[in-house]
Amino acid sequence: MARDTVDSTPIEGTAALAATLEEGCKPVDRFRIGTEHEKFGFHLSDLSPIPYGGPHGVEAVLTGMEKLLGWERIEDAGKIIGLADPVGGGAISIEPGGQFELSGAPLDNLHETCRETNAHLAQVREVADPLGIGFLGTGMTPTWRREDVPAMPKSRYEIMTRYMPKVGSLGLDMMYRTSTIQVNLDFASEADMALKMRVGLALQPIATAIFANSPFTDGKPNGFKSFRAHIWTDTDADRTGDMPFAFEDGFGFEAYVDWAIDVPMYFVKRGDAYHDVTGTTFREFMNGALEGRIPDARPNLGDWNNHLSTLFPDVRLKKYIEMRGADGGPWRRICALPAFWVGLLYDDGVLDQAWQLVKDWTREERAALRSGVPKDALQTAFRSGTVLDVAREALALSSEGLKRRARFSDGDLDERVHLAPIEEGLAAGMCPADVLLQRYNGSWNGDLTHIFKEYAY
Repeated sequence: MARDTVDSTPIEGTAALAATLEEGCKPVDRFRIGTEHEKFGFHLSDLSPIPYGGPHGVEAVLTGMEKLLGWERIEDAGKIIGLADPVGGGAISIEPGGQFELSGAPLDNLHETCRETNAHLAQVREVADPLGIGFLGTGMTPTWRREDVPAMPKSRYEIMTRYMPKVGSLGLDMMYRTSTIQVNLDFASEADMALKMRVGLALQPIATAIFANSPFTDGKPNGFKSFRAHIWTDTDADRTGDMPFAFEDGFGFEAYVDWAIDVPMYFVKRGDAYHDVTGTTFREFMNGALEGRIPDARPNLGDWNNHLSTLFPDVRLKKYIEMRGADGGPWRRICALPAFWVGLLYDDGVLDQAWQLVKDWTREERAALRSGVPKDALQTAFRSGTVLDVAREALALSSEGLKRRARFSDGDLDERVHLAPIEEGLAAGMCPADVLLQRYNGSWNGDLTHIFKEYAY
């Protein structure tokens, strides 16, 4: 998230919170695609992580991007932490370990998404190359130890860093050593939201397997295809997971609110100050638990929106739906991830077929996929076959959905062209991590410096 929100409108009960989510409903012709991707900055000279400050750090890159783009500066305690596009709606932000993120503008089609991605990466290189900085696209830092990664000066991250070790053993790794690609998509109604959430949650492990790209930790294989996905299984059980309640009858905006308000908060922002309120749920906040502890202790819509941004389920609901299961990866996969989900979710007929594919999966089967895929990815056993079999079915549905959308590029190609990296991988039965491990054990001869050359943007 690029900027924590400020909205002093008082909250009048949980129904008002559900109403804020319902405001996301929009006509199908106004559906948009918002793609986010993160990447690790490193010194080209020695492949070490870049710090925040100094002439060759994150601050210098952000300042250079500000001059290049003319976007609005976002600050925290006087330090630049991001940029916002006042026209298109996109933003640049930094994650806790300096991961450099583009939160793309809401765009009409995947061709626009790919143009945006390519333009951003070219702009980043224009600024970073003279500074001796490169950017790496993987799901986890392959060589850096957690203690080697510098912390960014964002107040919310300081609070999270103190809190994470209390609720899981891998939360700090999530913050400082992982990166992702995700897509934000729209819904037309509460029923449409519920169906998309269910399909998204069920198929999220399949997407994780397709994009698995984090098989190295501390300079050697870690035994997983997506260690990033494994990290999420031991980060903070209160705010993560596959939300089994979403598959219960009656799931809708109110059910999501009922879950969200019982998740402990991280902070409350008043003015420019962040107040650590860890351990207090939003429901308790609404019932007066912070009276006397923070200024103006009555919760408002800004507090609610900020709280929603600190929930990390596999599929997250705001005024849109966020698909959160994929590892960071090479530039072609930045376009492939939204293509996969748009094809599945933006055509009603294909969405119904996707639901038929997953609707009889049991809660236990979904949980087994979530725990098994990080280790075995496409080779994870499922029913009478493997995740690879399901991935191929899902890809066929996605391709059909993109064909039906019939959005063409200047070269008369429809959006299916962006599925090519997935098609290539599934045809070979390999995820990106399989390719990495093959190279590590082959031509790289165990030397991971090669990854910074071959997987840099």
